[in-house]
Amino acid sequence: MSVTPVSSEILAINGGSPVRKTLLPYGRQTLDDDDIHAIVNVLRSGWLTTGPKVEEFEEAFAARVGAKYAVSFSSGTAALHGAAFAAGLKAGDEAITTPMTFCATANCALYQGARPVFADVCRDTLNLDPEQAITKITSKTRAILPVDYAGHPADLDAILQIAERNGLIVIEDACHALGAEYRGRLVGSIAHMTVFSFHPVKHLTTGEGGMVTTERPDLAKTLRRFRNHGIDSDARQRQTAGQWHYEMVLLGFNYRLTDIGCALGLSQMEKLESNLSRRREVADRYTEAFRYIPGVVPPSVRSDVLPAWHLYPIRLDLAHLCADRGQVFRALRAENIGVNVHYIPVHQHPFYRERFGYKGGEYPVAEDAYQHLISLPMFHGISDEDLADVIHAVIKTVGHFAK
Repeated sequence: MSVTPVSSEILAINGGSPVRKTLLPYGRQTLDDDDIHAIVNVLRSGWLTTGPKVEEFEEAFAARVGAKYAVSFSSGTAALHGAAFAAGLKAGDEAITTPMTFCATANCALYQGARPVFADVCRDTLNLDPEQAITKITSKTRAILPVDYAGHPADLDAILQIAERNGLIVIEDACHALGAEYRGRLVGSIAHMTVFSFHPVKHLTTGEGGMVTTERPDLAKTLRRFRNHGIDSDARQRQTAGQWHYEMVLLGFNYRLTDIGCALGLSQMEKLESNLSRRREVADRYTEAFRYIPGVVPPSVRSDVLPAWHLYPIRLDLAHLCADRGQVFRALRAENIGVNVHYIPVHQHPFYRERFGYKGGEYPVAEDAYQHLISLPMFHGISDEDLADVIHAVIKTVGHFAK
């Protein structure tokens, strides 16, 4: 069954009245008085960084995702770098990942002198295709970095089986997927290392921040040292022990997450379940609204996962429209709907084209998807009225461009 939208309204881009008077962003944080009080309490304490809130947040986070260890970082990108270091990536190595991601996923291999090698994605989920990944393995391959695109877990069992057969480390980029489940297991407890982001548009925020979870004590130990200049102890440990001596045992960075950020993270974690519930409700509303609209393809969800819905990326079926993605995007922005696009495939960025010689056409599924993707506003603070505006604007715009 399909329903052709009625296009009686004049698009704002053509001089009509916009659906909204003010811009609705594609994502934003939600903070309350409890969050503010948590930060103020830290500001009044003796520790702004390397203090007790860091360990408290890490322990609470590990418990929430079912992992033995959680190591906090100053950003999701820093966490990816730490995981690449802990995995032992070095010059001459290769790491397989997806082109359908933010560039930080691939860049973390470059930070270590290794080369990111892309494999194409599955047509339904836009996650790394395990069968394509197999074809990219060489004697230089040391790691696989799947991405849980939009909050839908990658095919982790298949990827872990490939890794086990080839002696590889799996670093799961779950920056979109806090709270997601894969075959009844929580994301964060499955891969060798799992990376999360706490950017303001994510499921919980620490301002900027990230986390790596793992079951292995050796990896956790390396991660903690790497984020602290490569030093084998932190200031609080030395103060507690009443000593000054420390030793730098590896070349690390200052990638520490502050007590201020960790206090905010702890406060936000208390709202994580309701945040996830709201995002899933928003996704259900979108999917129901667009299920039978020609020209709009809602995101696919496999039966064995529970997504976390960081993004809600629709794909335009241009065969039903007399416009391209760019025209639809601009029309929706004119309606004050802050749509976005996730992502330009990494290998199509100028840096990767110039450094590695990509010409286009190497990863046809990802490249084709990119031409059709539009991310609709998705955040747990979105109101029912905001949600109605998005649905109205999409139906209005698609109806105008319907063939």
